Amino acid sequence: MSWLSRLHLFRNAIRAGIAARSGDLAAVALGFAIAMVAPAHAADLPRIASINLCTDQLLMTLADPAQIVGLSPYSRDAARSYAADEARNYRRLSGEVEDVLMLGPDVVVATPYTKHATRELLKQQGMRVDEFDVANSVEDVKDQIRRMGDLVRHPDRAEMQISRLDAAIARARKATARKRYQVLALSRRGWVSGADSLASALLSVAGLSNAANRLGIRYGGFAKLETIVAARPDLILISDGGNIAEDQGSALLLHPALEKMYPPSRRIIVPEDLTVCGGPMLADALERLVAELERIGGL
Repeated sequence: MSWLSRLHLFRNAIRAGIAARSGDLAAVALGFAIAMVAPAHAADLPRIASINLCTDQLLMTLADPAQIVGLSPYSRDAARSYAADEARNYRRLSGEVEDVLMLGPDVVVATPYTKHATRELLKQQGMRVDEFDVANSVEDVKDQIRRMGDLVRHPDRAEMQISRLDAAIARARKATARKRYQVLALSRRGWVSGADSLASALLSVAGLSNAANRLGIRYGGFAKLETIVAARPDLILISDGGNIAEDQGSALLLHPALEKMYPPSRRIIVPEDLTVCGGPMLADALERLVAELERIGGL
C-alpha cells in the first residue's frame, strides 16, 4: 500500500469518528506511524539478480517480488524451469555483465557453472556474487533453501519449504514401503544418472534403489543399449513419455528393445523441470513419483 493510500485511510478513519476520543486518536496515530515505517523496512531488504536457472527458482520461491531485480536468460524455459510462467513477471537478463551492472543489485546469485568470465567481471566491479553449487542430495537441497532464505531475509519461508519437502518425503516412503524397486534414471542418448546425483537422491528418499549402482556409475555417464538391457532394472525413470523421437538423442528411449522390456507400465515419468535443479520443486517431484507408481500399479 502506498503512503498516499495510508494517508487516505487515516483521514477517513478520523472523519468516521474513530478518533472521537483522545485515547482513540492516540491509538490511530500510533498505528499510522507504524504503517509509515513499514516501507523503510522493505527498502532495507537486499535487491538480488539471478544469472542461473537454478538460483532463479530459489529466488522466486523465497524473495519478495520487489527484491528480484532480474532473472537469467533461461528463467522462462518451460522445459527446464518449473516456475517459467512466474518468471515472465520479472526482467529477463542477458546473462552478460552490462545489464546487471546497470541495474545495480545488492547481490548477484549464480552457480559455479555460470560463465566464469561473467562472474569474475562482476566481482571485479565490486559486485557481491554468491554461488550456489549443484545439489546432489536432499541435505544439499535443504541447505540451499536455507541459504537463500537467509540471503533474502525470509528464513521463515525457507523453513516452510523444508517442512513441505519433509512431508513429501514421509508420504513417499510410506507409499513405497511394501516394495523396494530397482529404478534406472535414463535420459537422452543413454545418459544414466549415477548414485551421487539428485535423481538418485530422489529415488533413495522415496525408498527406491538406483540401478546405476549395478553399472558402476557413480556421478553419471553414458551406457550402451546392451548394458541397459542387461542390467534389467524393475523400472526406468524418464522425463518425457512421448512416443515420437524428435532427434537422435531421444530415439534411444524408443528403441524396440527398450519398448519391449519397458512399456508404459514400467516407465516412471517425472518432467525434467522438477529434477534439473535442487530446490522446493523436489517436493513436487516426489509427489509425481508416487503418482506414477500408483499409475503403473506398483504400489
